[in-house]
Amino acid sequence: MKKLIFTLIAVAGLFTMNLSDANAQDYNNAIGGRFGSANGVSFKTALNKGAMLELIGNFRSHHGATYANLTGLYEVYKPISGAQGLNWYYGAGATIGSYKVKGYDGDVYLSANGVLGLDYKFKDAPINLSIDWVPALQLTPDTGFWGGDIGLGVRFAF
Repeated sequence: MKKLIFTLIAVAGLFTMNLSDANAQDYNNAIGGRFGSANGVSFKTALNKGAMLELIGNFRSHHGATYANLTGLYEVYKPISGAQGLNWYYGAGATIGSYKVKGYDGDVYLSANGVLGLDYKFKDAPINLSIDWVPALQLTPDTGFWGGDIGLGVRFAF
């Protein structure tokens, strides 16, 4: 229970941080793939004042276990001075998914997520690259911390 309360306070703190006045990212939308321990589809869209919403859909089947999930992340972008097109970002969100292990019943799970990463938009090409870390605090059916996934995003920006 203490972990849950701490996580909720940390997420609330992220959402109340002051956002920069200028859009840090150099694009409004991007769609493509995210490749890590689970490969999936990633879509990013600009919100306001240097913030983006990212939706990630993953599916994985490995050694008799399958799962599928949808993650939504609110990301705050900050430019890295002297490196045009390069930003670092942080944020929080949630995941809902389901899993099934061969020989056992499956279940639905819900987790709170954080995100920390680097994002680069090529100046003269509609290509966006990112690398990020997405740790998770599983809330249901059991509570536990997962150290997360490091993923590479490759997207078409528009």
